[in-house]
Parts: sequence; C-alpha cells; structure tokens
Amino acid sequence: MTSDGSFLIRREALLRVPPALLADIVTSACDIALVVTQDGVVDLVLTNPQLGPSDRFAQWQGRALSALFSPESYQKLQTRLETELDPHRPMVLELTHLCETIQFPIRYTLTRTDDDGRVLMIGRDMRPIAEVQQQLVKAQLALERDYEAQRELETRYRVLMEANPAPLVMVSMSTARIVDLNASAATLIGATRAELIDAPVANELEGRRKGEFLEALAKVAADDPLASLDLTIRRSKRKVAVSATLFRAAGDRLLLCRLGQSEAARPRNDDVGELAERLFHKGIDAMVFLEADGTIRAANDAFLYLTDAGSTSMVQGRSFADFLSRGTIDLNVMLDNVKRIGHLRHYVTRLNTDFSGQVSVELSATLFSERATPTIALVIRDSNLADATRILPGVTSNEGLRNVMQMVGYATLRDIVAETTEIIEKMCIETALELTGNNRVAAAELLSLSRQSLYVKLRKFGLLSKEVD
Repeated sequence: MTSDGSFLIRREALLRVPPALLADIVTSACDIALVVTQDGVVDLVLTNPQLGPSDRFAQWQGRALSALFSPESYQKLQTRLETELDPHRPMVLELTHLCETIQFPIRYTLTRTDDDGRVLMIGRDMRPIAEVQQQLVKAQLALERDYEAQRELETRYRVLMEANPAPLVMVSMSTARIVDLNASAATLIGATRAELIDAPVANELEGRRKGEFLEALAKVAADDPLASLDLTIRRSKRKVAVSATLFRAAGDRLLLCRLGQSEAARPRNDDVGELAERLFHKGIDAMVFLEADGTIRAANDAFLYLTDAGSTSMVQGRSFADFLSRGTIDLNVMLDNVKRIGHLRHYVTRLNTDFSGQVSVELSATLFSERATPTIALVIRDSNLADATRILPGVTSNEGLRNVMQMVGYATLRDIVAETTEIIEKMCIETALELTGNNRVAAAELLSLSRQSLYVKLRKFGLLSKEVD
C-alpha cells in the first residue's frame, strides 16, 4: 500500500492475467471502459452486459471522442485532459454520451498510461443514480405539496372555527381533555385558549359526575344530534346547554361540543318565535311562504293536506300559480296588490289539488319587505263555498235586483233575462275592481277582457267617474 492509501500492483502481475479474464474483470468492476489514443480516437471498448446490447457500443471503436459525447461534455473533457490529467493520479469526470439521439450520463475515471500517451477511461452508468435522485426530487415536491395542502386545510379549519359565532369545544373521548376550541368558547368559559387546551373538560363543565360526563354527551350525540345537556361552567357559574357531534379522527373518538344558552336562561320573549314555529307546523290553517316572484319557499302540513300534495319537497320551488285555478292571473293580482299595499285580506279563489280537484279558499297575504330577500306569507282557509267567488258586503246594492223582480208580469222573460245579464255583468266588474284594489289592468285580466273593452263597460254602467286607478 502506498502512502496515500492506494494499492500498488506490479505490472508483471497484471501481465500474467489472461486478456479475456482481464476484460471480464474490468467489465464486472465498471459499466464501460474505453481506451483512447493520444489523437482522441477510441481504440478499445469494453462494456458490461447490463449497460445494453454490446453491438451498439462496438461501433464506437475507431471513432473520435467528439462523435460520442455532447458538445459541452467533449469540451469539458478536452480542457481537463490538456490541463489537469496527471499520469500518477486518476481524474474523475461526469460526462454525457450522445448515442443515437439518446443521452445518458457516465462518471469516468481517467488514467494516462506511461508508454504511449493512451488514456484509459473507466465509466460507471449514472442513470440509476439519476433515477433515484429524480424520485427523491419528486418525493420532496410531493411532501412540499402535502405540507402546503395541510397548511391550507389547517387555515380553513381555523377560519371556520373562529368565524363561527357559536362557542365550539372539541373533546377527546380517550383522554377526556379539550383538544381545541374557538375564541367564543374561551370567552364564554372565562379563560384563555392556551389555558384550556389539554385541560380536563370535567374541570370546566359540571353537572354530571366525571365518569358519566363524556358518556352522557356521546349518548346524546348518537341518539339525537339536536338534543342537549344542561351543564354549568365552573368558572362563571353560567348555565349552558351542550349539544355534541361524535366523529373519529386519527384513531380517536372526538366530540364537537356546541355551548348555547340553557332553556332556563333564555329570555321569555323567545317563546314568541317558538310558538310561531309551532303554529306553522301544527296550525289547522294552511300557511305558505313565497318568494317575490311567487315561488314557494316553504309550506306547512295543512297546505299539503289542502292540495293533496305528498310531501314538502313536492311543492317547494314550484310557482304558486300551479295551485291557483286562474293560474298566473290570480297570482299577478295577488302579488301586485300585496307589493303595492303591503297586505291583502279576504281574497277568494280556488286551489287546484294534485289530483285534478279544486277547493274554494279564502286567503290573506302579508309582505315582509325588510328582509334581504322579500317574502310573502299566505294564510289560506277552506271557505266551503261552491262558487269560485262571492260578492263582498257593500260592493253593490240590491236595487238592480229589486227592479228585475218588479218587471215580472210587465215584461217578457227575454227582456227580464237581458236586464239580469247587464246587472250581473255590472256586479262582476265591481267585484273585480274591489278584488284588485281598483286596478283596471288587473281587473281586465281577471275578467279575461281587454282593457279597451273594460273601459267601454265602465262608461256603460257609469262606473268610470267613481272608480280610479
């Protein structure tokens, strides 16, 4: 062994090795070996079978080095051979072969011989290492993408937790400790988030024994997600209603607890909202909420019973005109009057059922215009009348009918019928004007008349001077 740690092999020992065996030793120790003359011509090529078919590399013999490497690699090789190659010390270079438009990297160890200036180039194929490096780069990029995705999900989770106005506390079932909570919950409990993280939840909420605390919450979450337990916050002694949602994450069961006002602590005026909701669901009068264009937003069971509809989903999203006997005419009259006045009462019409039937009803409407999306509330009651409309009190007098009765015996039946037709026509026009709030356009549409025909009849019956738009 020499002073630098390398082994010294005598040339006589190598000369005693058969050439074929020496070639096998070289190709087993490397992937490719080139012997290059002083003029830069390949004199001998030895390749490992794992590098590829030997015929392709056998063609390199007798060719110039410039034809085997990419221009950049050949320029680097030439520069290093001229300036740095030491006959007594090998030189390592990473070069790129360009063979039949296919590039592959080789790490060469170059050694110059002492006698004729030839250069021995022993190379190791770098493609497996390059593939491993490429896989490492891809794995690194995938890890970075996963890290960014995790950070994005964590940011979304934190924003949702903090933006939610409800106090939320996340509890681990295995440790019975608080895993996470939002700012609303920390304020309600009366401590900072740092103090409450990993704190036993039973130390912050009381009302059940510690052993039964989480089990009771888990049972509530499994049986009825809307149900709650009435507990007391230890720090502030405030009564809270705790509802929970049970889920699994990372092999642990977690409870997402929502802290709200307990039933006893709620203000009494909340009863009005609760009673109104119960009235909607259990009232005997049909109730319907419409969008501004007449689309049904919600309807109670009484309306479903009145129209023979199977379920709420079968009426939601439909136009209320589908259920009116006069269709869009009725709907337009209702909407115009409600939007103009703000309410409508004693509107008589008929409702179509889902099985081709009709029900005479009387409805009232109220507009809620202060909402972001204006809503119209309808209260509908079965009027038990056979006729589609009825004459409201005070709309007409009985003078015309008395005149008709007095004609009996003094005029023919044809004349009496003609007079009766005009009286009924006048009564219908007056009724239409009353129902539409003296809106002549809507009244004409309700009577299936043109506007010009309605004006003619108004002049004929002397109604034009006392009715206004």
